[in-house]
Amino acid sequence: MSGFTQQDYDALSRSIASGTLSVRYADRTVQYRSLDEMLRIRKMMADELGLVTRPNRVLASFDKGLAK
Repeated sequence: MSGFTQQDYDALSRSIASGTLSVRYADRTVQYRSLDEMLRIRKMMADELGLVTRPNRVLASFDKGLAK
């Protein structure tokens, strides 16, 4: 499956937020089986659209403050 648009992603996100299992995409309506299925499809859309962000990593560094 390919050819997702930002509007498809937004429509699915709105349906997830509202708790409904059906989503209207332009000229068609899709009925999902579960919230889990919707979340998996939304992740697939985000990956394809390049919406996935990598978490920033912060590395802690400690120093006793003693001169060498």
